[in-house]
Amino acid sequence: MHVAVVMGSDSDLPVMKKAFAVLDDFGVSYDAALASAHRTPEKLSRFVADEEKKGASVFIAGAGMAAALPGVVASLTTKPVVGIPLSGAKLDGMDALLSIVQMPSGMPVATVAIDGAKNAALLAIQMGALSDEGLAAKYRTYREDMARTIYEKDEKLQKELGR
Repeated sequence: MHVAVVMGSDSDLPVMKKAFAVLDDFGVSYDAALASAHRTPEKLSRFVADEEKKGASVFIAGAGMAAALPGVVASLTTKPVVGIPLSGAKLDGMDALLSIVQMPSGMPVATVAIDGAKNAALLAIQMGALSDEGLAAKYRTYREDMARTIYEKDEKLQKELGR
């Protein structure tokens, strides 16, 4: 599986690195780029076209404020796009969230929580796991490990409570 990750500004990088970490943990290849829907539309178009040639099966796009980037990426590809609304100075990411979830009919963009880069990568992995049994097995193990952690923490809590 190969994923393409794009963000409009280097100020988005601290949040987007959470997606990189998840993709790395699962052994999923990815390319990442800075390309603005408004300031560098030609670069964005080339990035999407190049990533399709490389076999990208999912695009992840992080954007703040007007958050046009995920929708523009969706207009340039028929592959799934996962939008990450990024928190900003004025409305704390609500503007980006509303922009991304309000895509016009026929131009879907899956949307995760504000600054939800980790979940964006996990959603991309779930999509890839539909046709990759090895990736599906890794994802099942990930989920089982999460559950095991909760059981262990609850067991510790119960001991502390004397139960």
